[in-house]
Amino acid sequence: MMVQFRNLNISPDAPVSEWPTEAVQTALERGDLRDWRRIGAELRRDPWGRIARRLEEVLSHSRPYGVAELMEGLLERARERAEADERREVADEVRRAVADSGLTSTEFAASVGTSGSRLSTYMSGKVVPSSTMMVRIRRVADRHRSVA
Repeated sequence: MMVQFRNLNISPDAPVSEWPTEAVQTALERGDLRDWRRIGAELRRDPWGRIARRLEEVLSHSRPYGVAELMEGLLERARERAEADERREVADEVRRAVADSGLTSTEFAASVGTSGSRLSTYMSGKVVPSSTMMVRIRRVADRHRSVA
């Protein structure tokens, strides 16, 4: 049986992304596996979004037995996956910038003010460059791309 929201102007069938905090709390406290899966899917879709923040708020004052730990774990894993994806995306961008520049890795590293070994860690995703380093990487790639 689907969870029922009382005193809320939203249906449990509405997208979870539209649920207010009270709906998230109701789903955690009185819902079932179907409701929790829907919340989990939204957490995977947007692990720092509105529902993630609402979930954190609810769990800060309500600890539904068994469900609180489940949801905290889901949120943590969703954020870890998102961060790994972001790390891969940055590494891909750095590799493309080096390739598109026409420079060797050593030349490129020197042009952005770092060592070849540090650039290698950026390209592998082991280390994420700072925002200022990413700006330099983009500028050097653009400058050499336009020359070629």
